[in-house]
Parts: sequence; structure tokens; C-alpha cells
Amino acid sequence: MQELSATAQYFTDSVIRRMTRIAIGCGAINLAQGFPDFDPPKALTDRLSEVSAIGPHQYPITMGAPNFRRALAQKCGRFMGRSIDPENEVVVTIGSTEAMVDTLFALTNPGDKIIMFSPYFENYRAQTLLVGCEPIFVPLVPPTFRFDANVLEDAFKQGAKAILICNPSNPSGKVFTRAELELIAKLAVQYDTYVIMDEVYEHIVYAPHEHVYMNALPGMWERTVSCSSLSKTYSITGWRIGYAIAPKYLMDKIKQYHDFNTVGAASPLMEAAVVGLEMPDSYYEEFGAHYAHMKQVFTKGLDDIGIAYTDPQGAYFVLADIRNFMKKGQDDVAFCEEMAKTVGVACVPGSSFFKEDVPSIVRMHFAKKDDTLYEALNRLADMKAKLA
Repeated sequence: MQELSATAQYFTDSVIRRMTRIAIGCGAINLAQGFPDFDPPKALTDRLSEVSAIGPHQYPITMGAPNFRRALAQKCGRFMGRSIDPENEVVVTIGSTEAMVDTLFALTNPGDKIIMFSPYFENYRAQTLLVGCEPIFVPLVPPTFRFDANVLEDAFKQGAKAILICNPSNPSGKVFTRAELELIAKLAVQYDTYVIMDEVYEHIVYAPHEHVYMNALPGMWERTVSCSSLSKTYSITGWRIGYAIAPKYLMDKIKQYHDFNTVGAASPLMEAAVVGLEMPDSYYEEFGAHYAHMKQVFTKGLDDIGIAYTDPQGAYFVLADIRNFMKKGQDDVAFCEEMAKTVGVACVPGSSFFKEDVPSIVRMHFAKKDDTLYEALNRLADMKAKLA
């Protein structure tokens, strides 16, 4: 038999999704894969029920249903502070994952270099390899996850075609400051580099931190692609509705890859999701307060137990230090598998996110009902005894 793809040897299956399968298999509370266990806004599910009877049920226009794109452009434009053309500057995708892949194919050629910060969301490295590009890693240094400006500029000097930034960041919870984004923007202009933003957690930011859109900074609209989705903002991760926003000359190329990659997002789900995009500002305020509450419940519980963690500025993850619970010679993957089966709580090994060696870091998320979080904390409270 002929040799299979050589690219696939450079990455495994998703460790995050693997931990979900393990959690299901052993009945563990899933704090690994980042999805909530509470319902979406009732307005969305009510509208979905109506749409299930009346449609649409057939192929949409490949770039996304016109009414959905109009609502999306209006909502995003309101927060980004600019007018967005729904016909020429928006494409609707199968989750933000597809938006990122389409963008990478549209902006890069095999052999190009892409800057990304470490820790990074595990998909990024695989996506970079899929398009034949070489990643250049710039460390975000715990516990504040700041970066060295000189190290970052050295990465730009290597001729990077693009820089990929998750803001707020998965898994670190870092929210990039305006000053940091302005520095990155200055370097991107100086070295003629595209900026690809993953902004799926844009509405999950904890005071006093604020989310700043890269494409809203002076001179950055023309070289920035903003990728996001409705998954986190409306608690509909299973609907897989994502999008990219970019200037027309970039969007024309992104649309080409989207058209032949997935054809289009699901028609009935786009129709139902329009009511989410039309939510008033009060929705986002209540949504943010809900996540601040869940963060407080979970982090206070970790404090009470004595598990060290980094305090997130945004998103809904903590990176916890589990060195006091690991067996001698045990790696983080084996620890997480044992933890799920023995303690009953699933998390993700830190090696999935870091270029650097981090033998005792795991990621846990807190997008769960209070009862779920309290039960998870109850199980974690005697983790040391269970793993002895």
C-alpha cells in the first residue's frame, strides 16, 4: 500500500476531545472540553422550535443566509465601532475552527511562517501544519502571561506571513491590553504581517480588564481577520455557527476556500440564531456577570482546597498546578486519565497547549451550573488521597 499523509505524523487526535470521551466512559465531570451544561437563551430555543417546522431546511447561500449576515454585521459592528458590509466583509462558517482554517489557506502558502503565542489552543498548531506553514512560538510567561517585546520582534524579523492571536486567550485566560495590541499592530505594519484574531471569548472578560478589537486599531482593518463564533456567547457550542470578518480583498479569498470546504452553515440554525444577534446590550452585561459568578465559585473552591492556579482575566479556564498530586515519573497525560477515572473530574494536560515543558499544569474550565461546580470541587477536595 502507498504511504499515507506525511503531515498527519506531526500531530495526534485532539487531546481535549479525547478527554471528553474518557469522561463519558467513566462518568467523570467534564471540565476538559469547554462547553456549558446549562441551556442557551430561551429566545433561541423557542425560535429553533418554530424554524424546525417552517424552515428553511435547504442549502443556504454559501457565504451565509443574508438576514443572518446582516444581523451579524450589525452586532459585530456595534462592538467593533465600525460599519461592516454584510455582503463583502462577512462569511459564515462551520464554527470558528473552519473560519481559522479558511483564513490560513487564504493568507498563506506552504513554507510560510506563522507566529503564535505559547500557551496556544491545540487546534492552532495542527491547522498551521495542515496548510504547510511553520509555527514560530513566542512565550507568554506565567502567571501574568506577558510577553517579551524583543522576543516578539525577533519572531517578526524571521519573515512571518501572519501572527495568530487568541484574545481573550484559551487556555491562559489572558486578555491582551490595548498597549500590547498596539505594539503588535506596530510590528505587523512594520514587517508587513497579517493578523488573525480568534475572538470567540470576546464577551467573557472580567473587570477591570476590557476586550479591544485588533481590527479597530488605527491602520489595522486592512490586515486583520477576526474569527469568532456564536458558540460561547450564546451557549450553543453544538450549533457550530462561526464567522470571519475581514476587508473585501481578504474576504474574497476566504470565501473561495469556504465555498469548496464546507459549502455552508446549517440553514435552520442560522435562522434561529438571528434572535441572539439582536439581543440588547443588557444581555451581554448579564452574560458577563454570570461568568464572573461561575469564576468566583470555582476559584474560591480551588483556594479552599489548596490547588494553585492562574487567575484568568477572560474566557473560562484556569491553569492549575498539580505537582503535589502527581506520582513520581508520571506525565501529565497519564495523570489526567487517572484523575478522570479515580477522582471523577476530567481536565486537559498542559502539554497540549505549551511549546515549553510544563510537566505539572492542567487546564480546567468552569462554564458549568453551580451544582456541577460544587460537585467537582467536592471530588477534588480529597484528590490526593484518591490518587495515593
